[in-house]
Amino acid sequence: MNFGEAIVSGLRNYFNFSGRASRSELWFFTLFFNLVLIGIGAITDFLHSNPVARERFGWLAGLIFFALLLPAIAISVRRLHDIDRTGWWVLIGATIIGHILLLVWFCTKGTAGRNRFGPSPLAAK
Repeated sequence: MNFGEAIVSGLRNYFNFSGRASRSELWFFTLFFNLVLIGIGAITDFLHSNPVARERFGWLAGLIFFALLLPAIAISVRRLHDIDRTGWWVLIGATIIGHILLLVWFCTKGTAGRNRFGPSPLAAK
């Protein structure tokens, strides 16, 4: 899956917490999410001298962040499904150790073939 396909897939599966997601889908969407946040930060810095514009853009920036947060969580859950783990493990990310564990799991190759969460995302191509 390439960068554009990952973004389209992530936004198309906005509320989809079932099924599986490949490593490339997760990492490309994570890259997109972070590039958007960097762009928002750059615009906010540019508007720093104008408090009225900064306040108005702040609302928009918050909406954009929260609009992209849900599909990012959904992709994370589907990625955990790909390694045959329940999506509830995403909650362990609230701890520092949990971030490290999730990073390792997100880099792990998915279960070959079908698992309890569905067919391999690579087989769907």
